[in-house]
Amino acid sequence: MKASEVRDMTPDQLEDELLKLKKTQFNLRFQGASGQLEKVHQMRQLRRDIARVKTIQRQRAAEANKG
Repeated sequence: MKASEVRDMTPDQLEDELLKLKKTQFNLRFQGASGQLEKVHQMRQLRRDIARVKTIQRQRAAEANKG
């Protein structure tokens, strides 16, 4: 997921995307703990996607408080 894609989302879409990413993260953690995780790089990419969504949310909140 690219930052430009995240910036194009509405606040509701960002919330939904964040929820979806966190559920996926939980499932991948569970797979990792049980030794079934095949694509280890997914965890790193998922963490970055979550951070990207949260960053955009914080930027929008800061702009709303400023303006």
